[in-house]
Amino acid sequence: MKNQNQSELLITGVGITSAIGQGKAAFTPALMQGQHAFRVMQRPGRQKDTSFIGAEIPSLSYPERFSKRVLRTASFSGQVAMVTLQEAWDEANLAAVDPSRIGLVIGGSNLQQRDLIQTYENYKDRAHLVRPTYGISFMDSDLCGLCTEQFGIRGFAYTVGGASASGQVAILQAIQAVQTGQVDICIAMGALMDLTYWECQALRSLGAMGTDRYADEPAMACRPFDKNRDGFIYGESCGAVVIERADFAMSRQIKPYAILSGWAVAMDGNRNPNPSYEGEVQVIRRALKQGNLSPQEIDYINPHGTGSTIGDEIEIKAIQDCQLSHAYINATKSITGHGLSAAGTVEIIATLIQMKESRLHPTRNLEDPINSSFNWVRGQSVPHDIKHALSLSMGFGGINTAICLQNAK
Repeated sequence: MKNQNQSELLITGVGITSAIGQGKAAFTPALMQGQHAFRVMQRPGRQKDTSFIGAEIPSLSYPERFSKRVLRTASFSGQVAMVTLQEAWDEANLAAVDPSRIGLVIGGSNLQQRDLIQTYENYKDRAHLVRPTYGISFMDSDLCGLCTEQFGIRGFAYTVGGASASGQVAILQAIQAVQTGQVDICIAMGALMDLTYWECQALRSLGAMGTDRYADEPAMACRPFDKNRDGFIYGESCGAVVIERADFAMSRQIKPYAILSGWAVAMDGNRNPNPSYEGEVQVIRRALKQGNLSPQEIDYINPHGTGSTIGDEIEIKAIQDCQLSHAYINATKSITGHGLSAAGTVEIIATLIQMKESRLHPTRNLEDPINSSFNWVRGQSVPHDIKHALSLSMGFGGINTAICLQNAK
């Protein structure tokens, strides 16, 4: 590990749960091989005379520390949050840290929709029998309660909403908390947004989620940056990263994944779901400037890349006009699906894994790129030693975020 500036901010632990694997040991080879789990979704509450395609987590493995009572009363989003945090917690050796100096920021809002609609349907004719824990669990803050109780976190914990940029917004808030000394360590989590058929239908009607065009070929449906893209495809996922200063990590002899070198957020001043070229250009330039980086120094980009018919075109134009088209680029969502609130954190983790592996994952279904002049990673993984990476996230309501990562090797 190179000598670290003691005030540098590092990522020292990660946790990942997705449809292609729970934990880095399962997620990493699946990512590099371009494995997928796309099919017509089966989870209760996801369909009502519909056939929405998505990628669902096949099963969860629970650490023994979580009691059956806690798991029984937690929503699916809560269960996934706890198991994901466990991996990041252990890797960063947070058990050795004063719990009053640890904070938690959970990215996402309206996270537990499927749990809510199932409660409504199960108790619609007997509301007086609804379980008392519903008075807690219907709020997103219940994820904070679950995690702080199970892990003994005593600093602070709160949720932040940024639509599909929520995962990166959580990281930006965690950075600020460590920078200002609120805590010594802050965990940023992009939580699992548990959709129902209501949200799926509304997102499809907006023109954001894919249609039934690939109903008979679910594996072909998710195709960011391809000319035949048809909208985003949902993918269950959750990611957590541990952020701290270099001196604090060195005191515990923790080897970091990467240095957080630049970051930014920019608003479009627009309530609607349509993306903004100006907003995306602005956030990229701000992040590079804050990190004292030239465009030429960025050698890998992990884009928002949803498969949106409009969004992909605008993002590629923004990247090109920021003089970044030389950098390698792939689309993590082509493999994992779009985790919505989790996406920004999951894609930072995918970037960190590629840094560690010195290898870039493929982009599934990128058969006819919308701009062939880019340095795409297409059907096969390729070796590459990332030095400086740029990760982008955008959310409904005009939210644009960007984070630059420097390899800590």
